[in-house]
Amino acid sequence: MDVFLKKFFPDVYKRESSVKPSDDQYCKFDSQILTLFTSSLYLSALVSSIFASMATRKYGRRPTMMTSGLLFAAGAIVNGLAMNVPMLIIGRLLLGFGIGCANQSVPIYLSEVAPYKYRGALNMTFQLFITIGILIANFLNFAFAKWIEGEMAWRLNLGGVIVPGLIIFIGSCLLPDTPNSEIERGNYDRAKEQLLKLRKVDNVDEEFNDLVEASEKAKLVQHAWLNIFERKYRPQLFFAFCIPMFQQLTGMNVIVFYAPILFKTIGFGSNASLFSSLITGIVNMLATFVSISTVDKFGRKKLFLYGGLQMLVSQIVITIAIAMKFGLSGNPGVISNGYAYTVVVFICVYVAAFAWSWGPLGWLVPSEIFPLEVRSTAQSITVSVNMIITFVIAQIFTAMLCHLKFGLFICFAVCVIVMSIVIYKLLPETKGVPIEEMTTVWRNHPHWSKYFYEDDAKFETNKSIVIGILLSLFLVFILRLA
Repeated sequence: MDVFLKKFFPDVYKRESSVKPSDDQYCKFDSQILTLFTSSLYLSALVSSIFASMATRKYGRRPTMMTSGLLFAAGAIVNGLAMNVPMLIIGRLLLGFGIGCANQSVPIYLSEVAPYKYRGALNMTFQLFITIGILIANFLNFAFAKWIEGEMAWRLNLGGVIVPGLIIFIGSCLLPDTPNSEIERGNYDRAKEQLLKLRKVDNVDEEFNDLVEASEKAKLVQHAWLNIFERKYRPQLFFAFCIPMFQQLTGMNVIVFYAPILFKTIGFGSNASLFSSLITGIVNMLATFVSISTVDKFGRKKLFLYGGLQMLVSQIVITIAIAMKFGLSGNPGVISNGYAYTVVVFICVYVAAFAWSWGPLGWLVPSEIFPLEVRSTAQSITVSVNMIITFVIAQIFTAMLCHLKFGLFICFAVCVIVMSIVIYKLLPETKGVPIEEMTTVWRNHPHWSKYFYEDDAKFETNKSIVIGILLSLFLVFILRLA
């Protein structure tokens, strides 16, 4: 919103309003303060997810979700009353703490209460309601900017977060904790009672005994943050790092964070760019239903691969379209409606691909592949990796757009190719596997089975180190491009 930029980021507003069509459109939003406002949320989410993992394990999934709701409400109040940039950033940090708690506890909660036959679809409701939230946020952005004048537009927008924050808090108060969590804290009778209510059957002894056995094994693990790096957890740990990292390197969050900026760059006005991001929000929500209806039928791996292919094709088309119109100079001349709407269509194709594949699967798969004794810790690692990569991309996007120009989308396309190869070669299918029996999937995989036999320990340890070094170099390469 222009009124928001005028108050908090006057340099950005002045630069944006003074840019002529003949100027370099790639660089008009390049401001580290503006991107810090966006990305600070994800830095605090990274920190809070680490502490949330301990709280989730010690106190239960439900209290952690309740805490996230209160943090959302607190962040909304600070942002809604903000008088300067530091207040804005403090509010964003509080929201980030809430995100860290929610992303730590909610996927685990869903995975543990869902029957294994429907675990994929039920877990993906997490992503579905994220997309609904994005859609509502985009609609409110557009509505407040169009129909409310002055500061009240952005204050209502940022302060309105208190509503979903309180819904999360009150909703969590009404939920029981998971049977796994109750068993983990020694409440066996309550756990069995909750399991009977969840399964709607007369006898749950077999599943209950499996959960108790898994819990007893988990109690033998005293230091989960150290134990998770043991050899037997390395296959799953590899994907706890790779999946959230690649999920962000698809470039999707660039579209979500900066859609109005991106659409302004390709020729839409202020309100028109907000309306265009509203359209992508609708596509994002609708495409998630595809994933919910197919994940337990076709499996996780196929959705990963088909979604990656669709994203790759649309990214290539977007790159060609922007390169042909803007070139290296960033001067598009006169932009026709046909050109602008063509770019929007392919951005929608890209958003749809992410929404039915890497978006929901990026949360589902890491939450279901670990045994109970390290599940909370593993989820914390997943959230932390997701948040730190999100923070980096959010912080450097406008600078990357300025310096790499249309080449930015080529970088994301390369990432899509790499991640699709990794999924094809190394990820086992987890469709229809009970969560307490997930280890057998990794034992039977032709590559990861080696990690369950000690005679290959030295070879595989060295291999893991090499993989870790390559991933680190890959991240350094992305940062150097900025």
